[in-house]
Amino acid sequence: MLISIRATFLKTWIFALAVFPLLLLCNSFARAGESPAQRAEKKFVAARKIYQQQPNNTEASWQFGRACFDWAEFATDDDQREAIALAGIEACRGAIEKDPGAVHGHYYLAMNLGQLARTKSIGALKLVREMEEEFTTARERDAKFDFAGPDRNLGQLYFEAPGWPTSIGSRSKARKHFENSLRLMPNYPENYLNAIEALLKWGDDDSAEHQFKALKKIWPSAKKELSGEDWAGIWKDWENRLSRIQSKLVQRSKNLESPRETK
Repeated sequence: MLISIRATFLKTWIFALAVFPLLLLCNSFARAGESPAQRAEKKFVAARKIYQQQPNNTEASWQFGRACFDWAEFATDDDQREAIALAGIEACRGAIEKDPGAVHGHYYLAMNLGQLARTKSIGALKLVREMEEEFTTARERDAKFDFAGPDRNLGQLYFEAPGWPTSIGSRSKARKHFENSLRLMPNYPENYLNAIEALLKWGDDDSAEHQFKALKKIWPSAKKELSGEDWAGIWKDWENRLSRIQSKLVQRSKNLESPRETK
């Protein structure tokens, strides 16, 4: 997976009549016992309905693109993920055509390209390069969008992609964008999680531990602020990642302890 999941937002648009019914539909889906996958699918269906009714509306287009990305996270096979991603790509390209200056279309186009790339072996490189271009454009439009999502995802892209000459992978670029995401949005847990996982992979344990301590400080307030049904699945993923990071740091500490010699 080239990128992790999550999304939302920028400036307001002259779109209240279209957004309001979508919000009502989305709120009605957050019923007890519903799984994150079921909620994502229902939001996809609701957003698709509005998009089909208003295909020339910019916000309807990118909202549907976002819903496609979210639901594709729960796809059961590559064929389903590809079909959902292609629908999102088409919608986002339409949003960009209608309003090339807005961040939404570029950002969610890159996110859906990432979903499509997960289904490809041959041909994925072209998608990766297009993702790089779209995330960079999104960053130019609004670097703080989706909790510094453009930098967070560029960092992950450079971290996970193979290096030159195969692909665009770059440790220095990944580090720069991870640092940018933390500078822009220092209270968002995933910005830390992505950076720490990369630092551990690179063997920079001291920096990883430093960022881990910073993450622990903001964790309680972030959990209080980012709450509700839509965040439940995200927090579960974050908590699992935090636990794995903590285990690695504990093991590192044990490895640094010098064994006592016995006479």
